[in-house]
Amino acid sequence: MGQQFYDTAAGAIRDFTPINEGEVSVYYCGATVQGRPHVGHIRSAVVFDILVRWLEYAGHKVTLVRNVTDIDDKILSRSDESFAPDFAASDDYPAQEQWWALAYRFENAFAAAYASLGVRRPTYEPRATGHIPEMITLIQRLIDAGHAYQALDGSADVYFDVTSWPEYGALTHQSVNMMQDADDAPARGKKDARDFTLWKSQLETDPQGAAWASPWGHGRPGWHIECSAMATKYLGTHFDIHGGGLDLRFPHHENELAQSSAAGHGFANFWMHNGLVTAEGEKMSKSVGNTVSPEQMLAMSRPGAVRYFLGQAHYRSQLDYHPSALDEAQTALERIESFQSRAAKLFDEPMGTDTVPVAFVTAMEDDLNVPEALAALHATVRAGNSALDAKDLGAVKKYLREVNTMVEVLGLNSANEMPAGGDSAAYQALAELVEAQIAARTQARADKDWATADAIRDQLAAAGIVVNDAADGVTWSIAD
Repeated sequence: MGQQFYDTAAGAIRDFTPINEGEVSVYYCGATVQGRPHVGHIRSAVVFDILVRWLEYAGHKVTLVRNVTDIDDKILSRSDESFAPDFAASDDYPAQEQWWALAYRFENAFAAAYASLGVRRPTYEPRATGHIPEMITLIQRLIDAGHAYQALDGSADVYFDVTSWPEYGALTHQSVNMMQDADDAPARGKKDARDFTLWKSQLETDPQGAAWASPWGHGRPGWHIECSAMATKYLGTHFDIHGGGLDLRFPHHENELAQSSAAGHGFANFWMHNGLVTAEGEKMSKSVGNTVSPEQMLAMSRPGAVRYFLGQAHYRSQLDYHPSALDEAQTALERIESFQSRAAKLFDEPMGTDTVPVAFVTAMEDDLNVPEALAALHATVRAGNSALDAKDLGAVKKYLREVNTMVEVLGLNSANEMPAGGDSAAYQALAELVEAQIAARTQARADKDWATADAIRDQLAAAGIVVNDAADGVTWSIAD
């Protein structure tokens, strides 16, 4: 079949061919660091991490860019509030915190959340504040082409003229005449209330250091121009894939596409958007009280299970959270790990990764169909367990290699935890102690000293070690 992805702009699944053979360029919208990450941010990161891993397995060199928006109205507002005399300080929002310190602190919180779930770092992770010159150049290009203008009220504001670009609305298939007014700036200096901001003039209330010099006056960039400038700086004016959450399609991605195309850039060949996360069928909302944060999920379950949950649905579909969701994900992950652990004990050399079943390839080539890919993974695990029971070492070896590869592609072995078979010094020390206890228990059972054997098992259980007796030997794991 060959690789296919759903392209939001086309509204259909299309064959995917990289612009440059053997290389794939990907940009997806990262965090606006005004607060801690929510589960939607992390789902998006997991989705695009799986995409990159799969493209690399398929033989492509992938350049991935994920931006950090570290200058924004809400960042400035929250910093400004922290200096108010009656401000109610908290761990998340301490008193008198400069805007850049607030942004950097939450940037680190996002980085920690990504790392805990095995989301690999991108090739480049540019901050908006580091690319002001590129944004100014792009804005001036739009002005020169007649697609942007300085505010009519004489301020330093600069707006994109949506009626000047006939293709405005192409991404979301809307008519400009049916669109709501842009709410990113007052309409006082606009030709049309739907025109969106490229440059915001400095306000008297803006904190120190939150404005830059420009041909139009001191100010800072609008949200949309940031991504266009950063994407093209690192990937060129024409690249393969632009992605992000479904909620970014309009106005953010629509405006990115319009301003980039109006500047003469080919921009993205494909637009990929992941679905949102709901709670028992309803949109997560603080006002409703049904939100679940990544920190809460990680407190309820191990990181690997959280990653399994966030990645298990088709990326374009909604992912619904319910109270037993993480338990179900953990059970599924443990079935995979149990086979890997049992099978690995039969071989002296590590089983490297190489091939996967045809069903897995077919699923991943079909618009990154992870649910079908997981079905192929679990089918291979079942076949591997049958081969173990039959003591067919050749088949066990084949299935183990395939499972290891699929697990690597899906990133299920990459979460920040100590898995069975880990190679950290702490794990090795624990493993030696546990193995010694298990050897003593095995000897006690051989001697029919059941009291000693049971006591050793109880001691291990009290320490959080689960011992499993099987026909092919004894295995152990760390309890939840």
